[in-house]
Amino acid sequence: MIRKSSLLLVGALMGAAAITTLAQLPIRVSDTANAAASDTYRQLNLFGDVFERVRSDYVEVPDDAKLIESAINGMLSSLDPHSSYMSPKSFRDMQVQTRGEFGGLGIEVTMEDGLVKVVSPIDDTPAAKAGILAGDLITQIDGEQVQGLTLNEAVEKMRGPVNTDIVVTVRRTGVDEPFDVTITRDVIRIRSVRWREEDDVGYIRITQFNEQTSDGLKSGIDEISKDIGKDKLKGYIIDLRNNPGGLLDQAIAVSDAFLDRGEIVSTRGRNADETQRYNARAGDLTGGKPVIVLVNGGSASASEIVAGALQDHRRATILGTRSFGKGSVQTIIPLGANGAIRLTTARYYTPSGTSIQAKGITPDIEALQVLPDDLKGRATTKGEAGLRGHLEAEGKDAKEESGSQAYVPPDPKDDVQLKLALDLLRGVQVNGAFPPAGDGSAPVPN
Repeated sequence: MIRKSSLLLVGALMGAAAITTLAQLPIRVSDTANAAASDTYRQLNLFGDVFERVRSDYVEVPDDAKLIESAINGMLSSLDPHSSYMSPKSFRDMQVQTRGEFGGLGIEVTMEDGLVKVVSPIDDTPAAKAGILAGDLITQIDGEQVQGLTLNEAVEKMRGPVNTDIVVTVRRTGVDEPFDVTITRDVIRIRSVRWREEDDVGYIRITQFNEQTSDGLKSGIDEISKDIGKDKLKGYIIDLRNNPGGLLDQAIAVSDAFLDRGEIVSTRGRNADETQRYNARAGDLTGGKPVIVLVNGGSASASEIVAGALQDHRRATILGTRSFGKGSVQTIIPLGANGAIRLTTARYYTPSGTSIQAKGITPDIEALQVLPDDLKGRATTKGEAGLRGHLEAEGKDAKEESGSQAYVPPDPKDDVQLKLALDLLRGVQVNGAFPPAGDGSAPVPN
């Protein structure tokens, strides 16, 4: 498929003669298909005409490679907010990031209305320490307007040598005027899993899903179980708040750690034969201990796969606020020496057959944080439904949801959601949603 697409693009640049040759290939198709193909070739010819006019008449001599890259990126970004072209450098940076170490500020971003939107700051990174919040819009980078840049171009400008400063201008809901934030670049080493003992409860924080995540989770469970003791251990809190997601296989592995059987997630592409189902293997690493999963408006993608799987199997209670609502799967397609494309190729569905696209995971127990005065009305994110060009929600209940609190207090003593989870596990508070009712099996997909 990639070769065919590349061939058509080359044909357009070669002119009408080459396109005519392609159109006359001896392929038996219906009149309708023939007409559609002819229309596509005409559009490609139009692209070739515009490209040649720009090359010959633009006020300055343009860079042909940049023109083509911009055209490709424009085509992809018009599909949805998560499809894009990656230059060779961006592709290399992405590969490094998924391994858990990269240079930058430490924020997961997307585009919204031509501006860079912060999906989530990553724990213990320069951006998080500088006070950047989920939902912030970056309007300028070192005084240069973001409007007009692609997402990859904006990300490139935010990267740079370690220990150099960058000034980002932020527009934040509830603040009348944009304001500047100075951030010192650093090497971002992502330890995706951190854990600690809360007396008789194990607390495990997953900040993103990279290649180290499932191994980190296993280490955390083993150490907590050993240090607290199986008899004393009341259960586990899995904190996925402000976790922007990451690798699908890691989300599946994390879910599998708490399940003995059943489907974890399914992905469905444009064609029925592209459906894939991923199932749990026998062996619950926690030995069936109670689990509470914390989510909020910054919990996206892979985080929602884990929360949805454990919720549908009634293996865990989901506590917090509605999640981000990113229910699509992106495939990275390498283009040899020309970088890669990130293309949305499927939607994912929870074990009950529910798509959370533009809806998010609704917590079993909703709990709001108490916001400090300077953040009231500001610590929220619009979620996937607030992104221009997002894939629409589907299913019986296709109502899109946007707007969810995405604030986590820096001091655990002020963390309302964490405190409630601890109280539930210890029996200090009682709620009908904990422990989950049922036999631990998921509803039959519809």
